[in-house]
Amino acid sequence: LRFGRDDRCKRSLRFGRDDKIVHDRIKMKLNELTIKKARELLDKGEVSSREITQACLDQIRAKDGEIHAFLDVYEQEALEAADKSDARRKSEVLGPLDGIPIALKDNLMLQGKRCSAGSKILENYTAAYSGTVVRKLVDQGAVILGRTNMDEFAMGSSTEHSAYGVTKNPHDTKRVPGGSSGGSAAAVADNMCLAALGSDTGGSIRQPASLCGVVGLKPTYGRVSRYGLIAMASSLDQIGPLTKSVEDAALVLSCIQGQDHKDQTTAQVADFSPKWKKDLKGVRIGMPRQAWEEKGVDKGVREKVEAAVEELKSAGAEIKEVDLPYTNEALAVYYLVMPCEVSANLSRFDGMRYGMREKDLSLFETYSKTRVNGLGAEVRRRILLGTYALSKGYYDAYYVQAKKVQKLIHTGYEAAFRDVDALVTPTAPTTAFKIGEKTDDPLAMYLEDVFTVGANVAGLPAISIPCGESDDLPVGLHLIGNWFKEDELLAIAKRYEH
Repeated sequence: LRFGRDDRCKRSLRFGRDDKIVHDRIKMKLNELTIKKARELLDKGEVSSREITQACLDQIRAKDGEIHAFLDVYEQEALEAADKSDARRKSEVLGPLDGIPIALKDNLMLQGKRCSAGSKILENYTAAYSGTVVRKLVDQGAVILGRTNMDEFAMGSSTEHSAYGVTKNPHDTKRVPGGSSGGSAAAVADNMCLAALGSDTGGSIRQPASLCGVVGLKPTYGRVSRYGLIAMASSLDQIGPLTKSVEDAALVLSCIQGQDHKDQTTAQVADFSPKWKKDLKGVRIGMPRQAWEEKGVDKGVREKVEAAVEELKSAGAEIKEVDLPYTNEALAVYYLVMPCEVSANLSRFDGMRYGMREKDLSLFETYSKTRVNGLGAEVRRRILLGTYALSKGYYDAYYVQAKKVQKLIHTGYEAAFRDVDALVTPTAPTTAFKIGEKTDDPLAMYLEDVFTVGANVAGLPAISIPCGESDDLPVGLHLIGNWFKEDELLAIAKRYEH
């Protein structure tokens, strides 16, 4: 009863069938459960989806005023969805996400709900349809809690570039949660939901997962449909989960993956199915020489990741140094290819078709003032960079050259995976930095992605898992897998987590 603060908790305790259940309820709040544990309790009838959902809503109400992880919370709809899940459970066997409270990044469209991509230009835009991934969650009975804050159009590594305010790191509210999926990472880290979806263009799932101390998975490009994702860079974007455990990430991936006729970049591959390992004997893990020679890594981060590598070795893995040519060029390639695609994708936000529009102006003034007033500084910067790189006289020198090097990077990874099963690096070179520390230095902010962009440039699956703390701030271990080998990647990650 000390756990309870009101009559609601007393009612919750009366729901228990024996002293063990009461003890477990006091020991762990329902919003702190993993998906796997919640699923077990739901299947046994020891808790209800409504109880878990209400616990998450209570946590949002208590903590989000300070953290600002959510932009909208669908409280009534979430409770109704939880009640429907509880009703279904009485007569049928349900899937792994039925009744599980999940949050959505603000660039994933849910029909009838606002979707702004963190931008003022889409402040009042209501999604006309649900994206494939969101529809799959809803069809499988997941409880959608709301939409989470993000860097505007997913451009940033700190969630400071949102038009709706800064999200704070639950571990230290003076620091950033990472980005661009910072709202989703913070929501999971502060137990406001059991899992969340984000999007990853250059590390935007994995870097905030590292800074917030949760698990973040970027699937292989083409594993998960992008239909219904507000695009940043179409050849790099990929939707993935942020969760409290590796097994939870596997559960979510199994539910959202698959070919989609509405997204022609989705691949015809076998459905994902995890294959857990008791040990790592026979597993070869490569340490890319170029990455481990990176000089901008904090001492504490390096020590924790090196200790994690030793843990992998003690679990039976063979650790070997590998050479990845052009790894150091991956960041430069990313920051040429990505702005070019941003320039093309964001041209649709012109004040004519949807979103914000400055009225009573000439045609040219409508275009210019709508975009100037509706788009933030970082978005405008990347549009200008991309437009310049695509312009006559520079296209061959910049964009074409970057695409050539991108192919060389892809070839380098192919060669590496002939010798190893996975690659290991830090996720981010630093722990969570202070709010405002890097906003005036775009290059320093871009370098936050130095270890993560390679997986996007090559379209590889990658995961960040917590590997300890440096100065009381989380550190992430970054594992990169072979194309469409998420089962092997997650097996290594889970064994390390164990």
